[in-house]
Amino acid sequence: QVQLVESGGGLVQAGGSLRLSCAASGRTFSKYAMGWFRQAPGKEREFVAAITWIAGTTYYGDSLKGRFTISRDIPKNTVYLQMNSLKPEDTAVYYCAAALRGLPSAPFSYDYWGQGTQVTVSS
Repeated sequence: QVQLVESGGGLVQAGGSLRLSCAASGRTFSKYAMGWFRQAPGKEREFVAAITWIAGTTYYGDSLKGRFTISRDIPKNTVYLQMNSLKPEDTAVYYCAAALRGLPSAPFSYDYWGQGTQVTVSS
């Protein structure tokens, strides 16, 4: 069984920064990509960022590139999301996910999901 455990969420003022982490553990599997999605109350799940595991190719949701940076540490089996210049509209539950194949920006590509971590940005 594969487990994805997110950490690093919390409450931050607008303009601040947070770094989310997601550690993968359990059954060894060949990841194609890992990604971050977010979901705000009453809204659909939104693609935030993804990174292909071997090549390190990155993908970002519209308007997030420049503020958010995704990276991975292969030996630690961990993916990170550095979030800068946070805005109140970034408030959401952030989910980490792992894909075995497919389009990195599409939720349906992902096979495993974490439980989510809350990010709240106050104005």
